Amino acid sequence: MKTPLFDLSGRTALITGGGRGLGKDIAEIFAAYGANIAVCSRRIDNCQETVEALQSSYPIQAKAYACDISSEENVNDTVEAVLSDFGRVDILVNNSGATWGEKAEKMPLEAWRKVLDVNVTGTFLMSKAVGNQMIRNGYGKIINIGSVAGLKAEPANVLNAIGYSTSKAAVHHFTKDLARKWAEYGVTVNAIAPGFFETKMTKYVLEQSGDAIRQNNPMKKLGDPKSLQGTALFLASDASDFITGQVIAVDGGSSL
Repeated sequence: MKTPLFDLSGRTALITGGGRGLGKDIAEIFAAYGANIAVCSRRIDNCQETVEALQSSYPIQAKAYACDISSEENVNDTVEAVLSDFGRVDILVNNSGATWGEKAEKMPLEAWRKVLDVNVTGTFLMSKAVGNQMIRNGYGKIINIGSVAGLKAEPANVLNAIGYSTSKAAVHHFTKDLARKWAEYGVTVNAIAPGFFETKMTKYVLEQSGDAIRQNNPMKKLGDPKSLQGTALFLASDASDFITGQVIAVDGGSSL
């Protein structure tokens, strides 16, 4: 009997920022399709809640870890712990992110550095730490969470966060470059660029400009968890084995 294209049974996924929002949604769909789940973030309490919910709903292993992905020591220790607990990591989702809303001419340097450290450096550090064992195993799926903000420049009244948009554009190119470098090792690297979804990170923007954002979207709506879950499952599964270095916009057409 052939293995279904989207079956993740026996595989282990590590999801950064998996305690809430889009990371939690991704953890849930992976678990529903059989993957064991490791989630990490700076706030382990959120991750623990995710783990408990997954374990009560699906017959999988799950564990939470505290990790500051902008710290190389923290990242390496966390990945070592996950490998010790699960044996391997087959799927990595670099979802942890930070933002800072401010006009470019007033953006504090420390805010710029914080956003870049989490969104870009954190993605690099986690990919490097997990990627080394993927290379040894000859298999791996890396999914980076970018943003439509890294594909197009939004007007200031919609999004005024130049550090965030710059960092996500960097994540998109990092995805392409790493995909080129690691294709020979059996590791695929792709990115999802979400449009506006209702999350804690977008709460303020949507409170201020939600109606305009909906009106400007070709589908006249915001993203829903199911939309992102389907794309993430596709990229984590055998269905995407011949796809690497791609940035898939999940945005209702807002980047067109």
